Amino acid sequence: MKVERLTGDALEAALGDLARLRISVFRAFPYLYDGDLEYERHYLRSYSDNPRAVLVAARDGDRIVGAATGMPLADHADASQISGPLPSVERVFYCAESVLLPDYRGHGLGHAFFDLREAEARKQGFDYTLFCGVVRPEDHPMRPEGYRPLDGFWRKRGYEKAEGVTATFHWTDLGDTEERPHRLQAWMRRL
Repeated sequence: MKVERLTGDALEAALGDLARLRISVFRAFPYLYDGDLEYERHYLRSYSDNPRAVLVAARDGDRIVGAATGMPLADHADASQISGPLPSVERVFYCAESVLLPDYRGHGLGHAFFDLREAEARKQGFDYTLFCGVVRPEDHPMRPEGYRPLDGFWRKRGYEKAEGVTATFHWTDLGDTEERPHRLQAWMRRL
């Protein structure tokens, strides 16, 4: 296994793999995202267009099995969807997504994703990192038996729920035909 920060041509070459990973991983609970490859390619273009963005990839041989992204919150299109009492967006680095195929979980790759993004945020002079996690009801009909949210992992990393800070993103759930709004909880830590 190899975890690396991708830039330039390597980042550009990985965008298709990241798009497919997002679709695959986000199909599972709690996201239940019915993704579209064309939308994903368009969304991810902002990472190759922004020199302050970071894309971290986990490879098993030549195959990308996981990835994480981040960029200054002020630069990210999602910033307008986040509301509540936040520090100035100029002080916040946004850890947008972290996706890892199920067979590769539990081996420290999630920590490596956060380590590299947080190091980049510090290098760029940010005071905080923030990400958002989808909120689903405990009795959601598609919640798998034995599902464990990642709250414990995030807290071990020093993140706490940012009280009163939420986001609303729109996507099509599995089994639906139209996009609808979804509420996400912001998690933040001081660097």
